[in-house]
Amino acid sequence: MKPVKTVFFLLVLAVQFAKAQDTSVVVSANMFDKFTDQLSLANKEGWIFRPGNDSNWAQPHIDTAGWIKMNQTTDLKKYADKNDRVEGWFRIKLKFDSSLLTKELWIDFANWAATQFYIDGKLMATRGNTGDNGKPFEEYNDDLDPLAFTINSDTVHTFAIHFVGYLSPFPPHDLKYKLSSSDLFIIDGPNPLITISKVIAVIYSFFNTWLVTCAVLSLLFWLLAFQNRREKNLVLIALCTSFYTLLSFAQAKNIAIGLAYYLSFYIYGQITKISLLLILLTIPVLLIRIFKRRLSRKLIIFLVTLFILYLLLFFCDIPKRIGSIMDTVFILFSLSISMYYIISSWKNLRGAQWAMVVGLFFSLFILCLFVVYLITSQSSNYYVAATFLSCFVLSFPLSLLVYVSMRFKEMIREVRVNADRVVQLSEEKRVQAENQQQMLQEEVNRQTAEIRHTLDNLKATQKQLIQSEKMASLGELTAGIAHEIQNPLNFVNNFSEVNSEMIDELKNELATGNLQLANEIADDIKSNEQKINHHGKRADAIVKSMLEHSRTSTGVKEPTDINKLADEYLRLAYHGLRAKDKHFNVEIKTHFDENIGKINLVSQDIGRVLLNLFNNAFYACAERSRSTANQQKSGNPISYNPTVSVNTKKTDNHVIITVSDNGKGIPQNIIDKIFQPFFTTKPTGQGTGLGLSLSYDIIKAHDGEIKVDSKEGEGTTFIIELASK
Repeated sequence: MKPVKTVFFLLVLAVQFAKAQDTSVVVSANMFDKFTDQLSLANKEGWIFRPGNDSNWAQPHIDTAGWIKMNQTTDLKKYADKNDRVEGWFRIKLKFDSSLLTKELWIDFANWAATQFYIDGKLMATRGNTGDNGKPFEEYNDDLDPLAFTINSDTVHTFAIHFVGYLSPFPPHDLKYKLSSSDLFIIDGPNPLITISKVIAVIYSFFNTWLVTCAVLSLLFWLLAFQNRREKNLVLIALCTSFYTLLSFAQAKNIAIGLAYYLSFYIYGQITKISLLLILLTIPVLLIRIFKRRLSRKLIIFLVTLFILYLLLFFCDIPKRIGSIMDTVFILFSLSISMYYIISSWKNLRGAQWAMVVGLFFSLFILCLFVVYLITSQSSNYYVAATFLSCFVLSFPLSLLVYVSMRFKEMIREVRVNADRVVQLSEEKRVQAENQQQMLQEEVNRQTAEIRHTLDNLKATQKQLIQSEKMASLGELTAGIAHEIQNPLNFVNNFSEVNSEMIDELKNELATGNLQLANEIADDIKSNEQKINHHGKRADAIVKSMLEHSRTSTGVKEPTDINKLADEYLRLAYHGLRAKDKHFNVEIKTHFDENIGKINLVSQDIGRVLLNLFNNAFYACAERSRSTANQQKSGNPISYNPTVSVNTKKTDNHVIITVSDNGKGIPQNIIDKIFQPFFTTKPTGQGTGLGLSLSYDIIKAHDGEIKVDSKEGEGTTFIIELASK
C-alpha cells in the first residue's frame, strides 16, 4: 500500500511541477522571414508578464506563480502610473533547434523604451536607461544598434527583458514603442545591417517612385488647371493627385528619418491618415463631377461631417480596434458612394469617363489580389508586397492622366466641329458682309473727310496758340529789355545835358582867360563822355541780346556759359514783370557753380525755357503777394517775403539747374498734368498752356530731363538736368 501511495504522491508533484513551468517555444531557421531574415516573437504563446521591477526576475529558476500569461501584443496602458510610466518584465523560454546552433544571431530592440535584456539571468544588453543605476530615465532612439549572440546548446534558454516606457502624449495614448511595433525585441539572422539596409532600400525606392510619379502628375494637372480655368474638373484632379503626393511624401519621410524622432514619426503618421482621408473624400466628388451628375447639398454635408468626425477621433482616446473600425467604415462609405454613381451612370458613360472607371476598378482588383496574397503566402516578400502596393497606389492617378489626355482629345474634336460650323457661318455671312462693306466704305470716306477737316483746323489752331505763346514770351522779354535799356539811356541823356551846360561854362572861362578853371571843366566833360560811352555800350549789348532772342533758332548746339545765360534771362524776366506791376518786389537769390564752364546747347531754346520758368516763378510769387495783401486788409496779420532762387550745380556728367519759388504751389491732383499741351493753372486769357509743354520738348531734345516738386501753399521747384558734355 505504501509503494502505491508513494508513486501517486510523486505523480501529483510531477504534475504540479509541470504546471508551474513555463512553456518553451522552439525556434528554427524556417521561422525567419525569407526577405527580412527576422523572427518576431511578440504574438507567440509562452510569454509571461509581471508589472514592476525586481532584478531577481531575470534568473531562469524563479517562482513565476504570480506572473500573467500574455504576449507582447496585449494593451499595457492599465499598468501605467500617474506619470504615464509603464514598467515591467516579459519572459519567454526558447529552444533553438540544430539549424541555428553555433550561428551568430542578433537582437534588435524597440525604440522609445528603455530595456535591459537577459539570457539565462545574464545581462546581455542595455538600451537607453531604465533608472536602475540611479540615473534619470533615457529612452532608446537608435534602430541600428543590434546585439550579437550565439546559442551553443539545444537546451531551453530563458529570455527576459526589463522595460520602462511612457505613454504617448497623443491619442490613443498607447505605449510609444507599440506605435511602430509590438516587439520589445526581434531576432535577426546573420548580417542584420545589410539585410535591414536592403529592406529599407527596397521600400524607399518604391515610396520615392510613388512620390515622384504623383508629384509630376500633380504639377502637370495644376498647370493644366491654371491654363484651362473653364475646366473645373482639372482643379479636383489636381487636388486628388496632390493628396496622393502628400501621402507618398509622408511615407517616404518616415522611411528617411527612421524611428529616431518620435514626434516626426507621429506627425508623418497623422499626415498619412489625413491625406488618405482626403483621397477617399475627393474620389466620389470627382466621379460625380466627371459623370456630370448633380452634387447634392446633403451629400456635401454628409461628407464634410464624416471628415470632421474622423478628425475629432485624432484627439480622442479610443481603442485601436474602434479606430480600425472607423477606418473601415469610412473606406466602405467612400467606396459605396463611388460604386453607386458608377452603376447609376453606367449607361451614360462616354469616352474619357471610362478611364476613371477602369482606373478605380483596377485599383480594387489589385487590392483584392494583395489581400489574397497576404492570406495565402507563408512568408511576406517585400518585392511582391511593394509591387502590389505600387500598382494599387498609382493606378488611379495614372488613370486620371489617361482621362485628361482623352478629355483634351475630345475637346480638340469639339473645337474642330465648332470651327467647321463657324467657317460655314462665316461663308454665309461673307456675302452679306461684302454688301455692307461698300456702304461702310462710303461712310468711312465721309467721316474721314470730316476728320481731316477737323484735324487741319486743330493744327492751324495749335500753330496760332504756339505763335501766341512765342509772342507773349517775346512781349514779356521786350518789356524787360525796355526797362533794362531805360537806365543806360537815362544816364546818356543826363550826362549829355550836363556836358552841354559845362561847355557853355568852358567858353565863358576861356573868354575871361581863366585857363585853370577851363581845364578843370574840360576834364569833367571828358569824364562825362566816358560814362556816356559806357552806358551806350551797355544799351548796345542789351539790344544785341534782344536780337539774338528774337532770331529763329538754328538748332545748332554751341558752347554756352549757362550761368551767364541764366543770370541774363533772370534779370530780363524780373524787369519785364516790374514793367507790368511797379509795386511788385521779390528777393532774388542766385548760386552759380563757377566750375561748370561752357556746355554745348542751343542757347536761344534753353533761354526760352529759363525765361518761361522765371516768369512762372515771379507770377506765383506775385499771386501769393496779392493774396497775402488781401488777408492783411481783412485783419489777419500774415508775413510773407516773396523769394525766387536760381542755382546751378555740376555733378559727374550733368549740370543741374534749379528754379525755386515760395509762391502758392501746385495742387497734387494736377501736378502730373502741367507738362501736357494746353494745360495751364492761370486764369482764362492769361496763359496758353504751351510754355511748360514747349520747355519739356526742348529739354528732351537736349537729352535732358525736367522735373517738378511742389507743395501747395509752400512753393514750387523745377529741376533741369543737362549733360555736361
